[in-house]
Amino acid sequence: MARALINLPKTAKAGDVIEIKTLISHPMETGFRPGPDGRILPRNIITEFLCRFEGEEIFRAELFPASAANPYLTFTTVATRSGTFQFTWRGDGGFDQTETATLTVA
Repeated sequence: MARALINLPKTAKAGDVIEIKTLISHPMETGFRPGPDGRILPRNIITEFLCRFEGEEIFRAELFPASAANPYLTFTTVATRSGTFQFTWRGDGGFDQTETATLTVA
């Protein structure tokens, strides 16, 4: 399992624009680089990031081989009500990791 970091405020007022930052440590490999034996290393990248709030998709990103080894994504959304964010990263070789974080709206 990769190490994921999620940064978002714990609380917000209704109508506030909040910033969400995510970072996942993942051994990215483009599929173009030769290994020690000269053979091309197989591609191993995160291909998709998805954020849902209470089951509703609010942000999605498709990632490609030129992405950083540890993809960092930041985006904003409007705080409308208290609930749980679900963050999912998917990639080559069946990689699939989901993390959650909660927001309380006053």
